[in-house]
Amino acid sequence: MSMKMIPALRAPKRLNRSLTVSFLLFALLAVFGAFMALPLVYAINNAFKPLDELFIFPPRVLVSNPTFDNFYDLVALMGSSWVPLSRYIGNTLLITLVGTAGHILLASAAAYPLAKYKMPGGKTLFSIVVLSLMFSGHVTAIPNYMVMSWLGWINTHASIIVPALAFPLGLFLMKQFMEQIPDALIEAAKIDGANEYRIYWTIVMPNVKPAWLTLMILQFPMLWGTDGGSFIYSENLKTLHYALGQITQGGIARAGVGAAVALILMIVPITLFILSQSSVIQTMATSGMKE
Repeated sequence: MSMKMIPALRAPKRLNRSLTVSFLLFALLAVFGAFMALPLVYAINNAFKPLDELFIFPPRVLVSNPTFDNFYDLVALMGSSWVPLSRYIGNTLLITLVGTAGHILLASAAAYPLAKYKMPGGKTLFSIVVLSLMFSGHVTAIPNYMVMSWLGWINTHASIIVPALAFPLGLFLMKQFMEQIPDALIEAAKIDGANEYRIYWTIVMPNVKPAWLTLMILQFPMLWGTDGGSFIYSENLKTLHYALGQITQGGIARAGVGAAVALILMIVPITLFILSQSSVIQTMATSGMKE
């Protein structure tokens, strides 16, 4: 065979972009990034503004005379409540941590057999899960309340935690990720003597880390911001969001306290997202597996 008939190996084509175009793209991304960060910057500055700066028109983004008076007033108001602040924080942490961790474990455990085993009725069951994604929470609010009432869970934390465990998006997302894991990897683990629980915990879960990190980012803020709704009536079982929300109902005089409350409620989910974002991106980039 002639050497001319063998196609030459070509090096991958590199993107040829001038320095001017790169600078313009960077400037454009910086403008969009600043625009997206503006609400967060505004909320942080509002929490440290005195009352006279909060009512300036047109409003200013940056604070001129920062003060901690809003937080001092918040502590004083919470100290006058007959339910201690620690009780509200404990209730919120219980609902958020148990609901988030339980949802991830339940969704992954249910998705594993659906993704890796041909079980009778598996496709029908998964179709029902996908169909449930189309219904808004407002549509299922009354049936959900009736079920909680029949179980005797009204005015308990279980009325918030248990529905969160059955969030259908978790099962859908977990199944889609688990289907990308090669069956040969699971078969090799079985040959080595690993049982199903060990395969699930040491092989499947690490390889679907982007899925459960995404679920954590989605589920945690939703439970952190719940106020109990129509399920919890006892003041001792109320959440932090409810307690802080009641404080801001005092009118214009509590506008500064309301700004401090908004910052406290948003800082925890934002911190969680910042800590998890790099892990999600890194895992998404390195978790690709092929047969």
